[in-house]
Amino acid sequence: MTRSEALFAQAQTVMPGGVNSPVRACRSVGTYPRFLEKGKGSHVWDVDGNEYVDFICSWGPLILGHCQEDVEKAVAESIGKGLSFGAPTAIEVEMAQLVCEMTGVEMVRMVNSGTEAVMSALRLARGATGRSKIIKFAGCYHGHSDSMLVKAGSGALTGGAPDSAGVPKEMAEDTLTADYNDLPSVRALLEANRGQVAAVIVEPVAANMGVVPPKPGFLQGLRQLCDEFGSLLIFDEVITGFRLAPGGAQEYYGVRADLVTYGKIIGGGMPVGAYGGSRKLMELVAPLGPVYQAGTLSGNPVAMAAGLTQLKLLKAHPEVYEHLERRGALLQAGLEEALKGMDAQVNRVGSILTVFFTREPVTGYAQAKSSDLEQFKRWYLGLLSQGIYAAPSQFEAMFLSDAHTDADIQKAITAAKNIF
Repeated sequence: MTRSEALFAQAQTVMPGGVNSPVRACRSVGTYPRFLEKGKGSHVWDVDGNEYVDFICSWGPLILGHCQEDVEKAVAESIGKGLSFGAPTAIEVEMAQLVCEMTGVEMVRMVNSGTEAVMSALRLARGATGRSKIIKFAGCYHGHSDSMLVKAGSGALTGGAPDSAGVPKEMAEDTLTADYNDLPSVRALLEANRGQVAAVIVEPVAANMGVVPPKPGFLQGLRQLCDEFGSLLIFDEVITGFRLAPGGAQEYYGVRADLVTYGKIIGGGMPVGAYGGSRKLMELVAPLGPVYQAGTLSGNPVAMAAGLTQLKLLKAHPEVYEHLERRGALLQAGLEEALKGMDAQVNRVGSILTVFFTREPVTGYAQAKSSDLEQFKRWYLGLLSQGIYAAPSQFEAMFLSDAHTDADIQKAITAAKNIF
């Protein structure tokens, strides 16, 4: 028995499923999780000493790779001053100023996770509009707050239960589900619930049913529909924020949302989330307005140090995005060649991509759900056995970092060619 197997056996006695987040259990791919011990650059090592090229990158936050020296130094210096104060600090102000500068939001509130950011943005949307209903998209995941666990993606899809037990029926009734990349389905819901929809929330690039790019005009169409029906448009940029461009998907696609949520990269590997928007909307948040939201650890100085340093580096080195695009295109082309002749699709936007084992192009939830999960299982185990650490779910993304080299990309392509 490996040390990872032994740890997993112990973990299952004290944690549900032996993990603190469902997909990590690796149930859908028929194996046990590899317990990781350390990371450096684009590589990670498990507790048994096995080395892997890491294409998860902590599910996206590590856009500059593991143990980036400037981020590590900033965290070490911050720890030396104190772990937490529960009081305002200067670094929070600097962080907020930089986020506003990079993204174009006018005000921002720091929280501790993407889930918390989404939950808070939805409350703000309801408070601002006086409406109760929300439109989301089938297969899009916006964290695990009650109202968003309706036709959710990611781990909910992997587990085969997109609607979670414990979600009150009354709350679920206020969450309306449209089809991603299908503007008529959104219009139909807005018309049927005229004057009741507070917001439309969307992953501008769906990445929790696997990577599904928006069709040309889809995001622009959502903006127009929200304006027409008086609803707010919320971009969930927990994944795309600072990854596709310094200003996230808003910059990448040229569409402005009313509210935007952030996570992952904004924390530099530490637990951080944020939501932001216009001054008019954000001044409705307590203590200025009636929409209450609070958090003891919000704006934690150590987390701010990590996130601020990473964002500064991205702002100072925009060429990072060119590097990520080139390597992403290289990986996509290589995987498509390796899987030529198979029922497989390689979807990519920038530095995130997914291989779907299905015949039809994947443009939404229905096509993603048609994927052959047994083929994906073979794919995942084949990559893992050759030193490639990828997402253990058909409905997740592979993430690239600036630390990945052409040799890393070639190793993944070669591994793919050896599987089938």
